[in-house]
Parts: sequence; C-alpha cells; structure tokens
Amino acid sequence: MAEAQPLSRDEFVAALRGLSIRYWDSHPFHTRLHLGGCAPGEVRSWVANRWYYQRHLSQKNAAVMANCPIPAVRRRWMERIAFQDGHDEGEGGLGDWLALADAVGLSRDEVVDERHVLPGVRFAVDCYVTFCRTKPWEEGAAAALTELFSPDLMADRMLAWRRHYDWIKPDGFAYFEKRIPVVRRDSGDTLDLVLTHCVSRTQQEAAIAALSFKCDVLRSMLDAIDYNGPIR
Repeated sequence: MAEAQPLSRDEFVAALRGLSIRYWDSHPFHTRLHLGGCAPGEVRSWVANRWYYQRHLSQKNAAVMANCPIPAVRRRWMERIAFQDGHDEGEGGLGDWLALADAVGLSRDEVVDERHVLPGVRFAVDCYVTFCRTKPWEEGAAAALTELFSPDLMADRMLAWRRHYDWIKPDGFAYFEKRIPVVRRDSGDTLDLVLTHCVSRTQQEAAIAALSFKCDVLRSMLDAIDYNGPIR
C-alpha cells in the first residue's frame, strides 16, 4: 500500500502548532498557579519537582545529538547544553533554577537531593529521556517543539508571580528572564529542522506524535504535583 502524500509545509506547521491545546498551560494546576491560588508549599513543590526535569534537559539533548549523524545539526543543538549547564558549576539554567529555589524558600540541598521529587514526575521525565535516546533524532527534536508554546507562558508566569506571590524574592526570576529570548530563538531553529528533515508523511506523523507525547509528559508532571499537594 502506497504511503500517503506528505503534508504541505503549511499543513505540517498547522498540525504541530495545533497541539498547543494539549500543552500544560491549560492544566488546572497552572491555571491556579497563575491566578494566585497556590499556597507557598504548592509553589515550592512545583519548583522542586521541575528541578528533576531541568536536570535532565542536557541529557536528553545529548541523546538527540548522539542519534544525529549531521554535524551542522549537532553544532546547533550543542548550544542548548551549554545554556543549561553553564561553563562552570552554579552557572547556566541549572544555576538559575537553584536561585529560584532559594527565592521560594527551598534549600539547595533539598532540591539537589530530590527528596521532594514525586514518583509520577520521575516516571514522566525518565520516559522523555528514554524516548530521546531510543527514537530517531528528528523525533527527539520534534518533541522539543513545546518551546513553540513556552515563551508566552513564561512571560505570563513572571507577571503573575510578581502580582500574586510577593513573598518570592526577585532574584528568582533570572531563569525566566534569560530563557525567554533563548527559547524564542530555539523554537524557530527547531521548527526549521523538523520541517527540513521530516519530509515523508510517515516522518511528519511521527514528529506530530512526538510533540503530542511531550505535551503528555508535561501534563503528567502537573497531575502528580497537583494530586500530591504542597510541600509541608
């Protein structure tokens, strides 16, 4: 049986962007978080659990690179690891996330030792890393396209937190302030990579499924955080 015709570029982009309805910004926990309805312990739980995701970003990005045979793509993707890990200990996205932990009243030790990381969060993140290790690099890249939806959410988060959670120290916003312009750039690069290298209908459908899977990973993290309640 002949393979279906590839989607046009516009159809493919529309299918990818259409998955914004599955993104975690509409999750009840995020809605409550941005409306000021979360107790301090719930904010701390979100930060402590999201650390587990942050800590694994460079590993999943390295997995995408390891699966990719194209040097030019690897060079572009390598910048993500440098941003997240920094050049020295305590720098980069991880360092800024620990500053956020300080700002919401968590000790660095309790974040780094992951005592608050929930089984559901651990399972979801581990599944994402395994996906990027075992799937073609194009699908790992497509899964990262949640960054199409994240800059506006991060900007809204900063505004909402400043409005509703004045107990959070201002230093904690460094991660979002630095990440927003970077992710806007990265999202365009990633979309271009996916459009360029996913040319058959099978590849396109796999890319769409990969992005859908990533949305499920993020929402599953919030399911666990919301169900478990605040850190006490």
